[in-house]
Amino acid sequence: MTAFTRAGLVVAGALLLAACGDSAEESGEAREFNDADVTFAQMMIPHHEQALEMAKLADGRASDAEVKELAGQIEQAQDPEIRTMKGWLKSWKQPTTADSMPGMDHGSGHGGDGMMSGTDMEELTALKGTEFDKAFAEMMIEHHNGAIDMAEDEQKNGKYADAKKMADAIVKGQSAEVEQLQGALDRLS
Repeated sequence: MTAFTRAGLVVAGALLLAACGDSAEESGEAREFNDADVTFAQMMIPHHEQALEMAKLADGRASDAEVKELAGQIEQAQDPEIRTMKGWLKSWKQPTTADSMPGMDHGSGHGGDGMMSGTDMEELTALKGTEFDKAFAEMMIEHHNGAIDMAEDEQKNGKYADAKKMADAIVKGQSAEVEQLQGALDRLS
């Protein structure tokens, strides 16, 4: 065996060990999640996506400055969270959606998760001005309360530290937004 061949084998072996080390480290980190973390991410992604859809409706429909501001805040907070949760699921080798998610019936809406039905979304889309503002506030309060419930479940049952941190942020942020939305609703009614 020539010195060149030995050197090549040493380099190849070092690269193989480095790759194994990285993947072992990554899989160690990836194992620090549980079913509650997976369920949290899989349920929160479509929930956040619907909140974004609702927030985008405010553009051109909302007349109240506070409602417009809250819609903007919702978009800024939830879009990056969706990307983060999709990244977690990918790193955990889990699908971004679950085949069967109890309580997540997108068709009927108004489950414990706060998801709006297709009919609710159509009604909201048809409104403008103060009527839109009031309906948006009412629906987003219900929607946020559903997200808060899911985040509280993650706080109690989750294992993945970053998911628990996001759950904390959702509880704090969306609780504050619920108060603001309720204040706007009281003012508009």
